[in-house]
Amino acid sequence: THAEGQIRIAQQFGISYLLLHVVQDQKLIEKHGKAQGLAITPQWLQLSGGAAINDALLSGSIDIGGAGIGPMLTLWDRTKGRQNVKGVASLGNTPYYLISTNPNVRTVADLSEKDRIALPAVGVSVQSRYLQLAAAKRWGDGGFNKLDKFTVTLPHPEAVAAIVRGGTEVNAHFATPPFQEQELAANPKARVILNSYDVLGGPSSPNALYATEAFRTQNPRTYRAFVQALADASKLISQQPELAADIYLRVNNAKLDRELLLKVIRSPEVQFSLTPQNTFVLADFMARVGAIRNRPASVQDYFFNDAHLRGGS
Repeated sequence: THAEGQIRIAQQFGISYLLLHVVQDQKLIEKHGKAQGLAITPQWLQLSGGAAINDALLSGSIDIGGAGIGPMLTLWDRTKGRQNVKGVASLGNTPYYLISTNPNVRTVADLSEKDRIALPAVGVSVQSRYLQLAAAKRWGDGGFNKLDKFTVTLPHPEAVAAIVRGGTEVNAHFATPPFQEQELAANPKARVILNSYDVLGGPSSPNALYATEAFRTQNPRTYRAFVQALADASKLISQQPELAADIYLRVNNAKLDRELLLKVIRSPEVQFSLTPQNTFVLADFMARVGAIRNRPASVQDYFFNDAHLRGGS
């Protein structure tokens, strides 16, 4: 059991996690806890890859995990009828680019043994699932895992170094902002060969925050403070992009061009909304190819029934 007032949150790298960076920096959970007469001490962890996040959530070492929709669906599927892990909120919509430095590669159909694609977790991460979805669109559901053998697990910061500097076997990276923008700016050979929005048919939420049903029911005030903190962060980012950029640089201790960062935050393609958008395409695909056993009927199956999630897709 949990004592109200405790919340341990694991996040990953990149602007996709900006909502959490703002919550952390501005002490918004503490603020909303206090308003309910509750002292909350959040603990913040940074892990790389959905597999690590899922292990931490299952072992009870974290309460809230931030990872791709793919890893969340995997855990929802595995815990259905037991811990009942579900989505707490989307982390917003951001396009993910598959970037290649191989001049012979124009589309995913050109990828071969000569290519090694870095992504956060082979077979599990949302990038891995997007690649499978792209393969299924190209070669049919039977060929969904055709490109898996060209993928390698590498945290985003290390993948950037490989793409920018070259000299390793990694010549492609299924990235996230700001890493993809960094690569495109730094290496003239780097090109986008796939945009996740094209695979999914429009803007979509690649990441979500998720928790066990027990955490939500046993800690209603802490949970509410967390969701209210996210809503505040969403507002801050849209109203004060400059402050949001400074927060990102501060929390991540990032050596990153501020203008590049602002460009991403202000991009019309990027939204920091809590309501999931266009995630069901991936859920349905994962059920079709047997990556998850339980077939969700709608987004309501794998997100909690909370007000801020209504109208999600």
